[in-house]
Amino acid sequence: QVLLVESGGGLVQAGGSLGLSCAASIRSFGILIMAWYRQAPGQQRELVATVTGDGATNYADSVKGRFIISRDNGKRTLYLQMNSLAPDDTAVYYCNTANPLPRYPWGQGTQVSVSS
Repeated sequence: QVLLVESGGGLVQAGGSLGLSCAASIRSFGILIMAWYRQAPGQQRELVATVTGDGATNYADSVKGRFIISRDNGKRTLYLQMNSLAPDDTAVYYCNTANPLPRYPWGQGTQVSVSS
């Protein structure tokens, strides 16, 4: 059974930093393009960043230069380092593959709240 467990969220002041982790019990983790998503209240879930199995990254314009996505294939863990946080970054953050499928159910996510 695939399980995605996000952690590391919290409350931070604008300009601060947080690091998120996602433990993924996916056997083929190392070859999948993994991603971080976020969903703010009343808004649709949006793609934040992706990383290929060998570490190539891509970012939404809104986080480019501030967030860093990375992974440890041996630990089947995905990371998101978030710097220079702003109130607009407030959302529940989720990890999943870059092409979510029913076999990869969404986890509970982790709440990130940024105060001004």
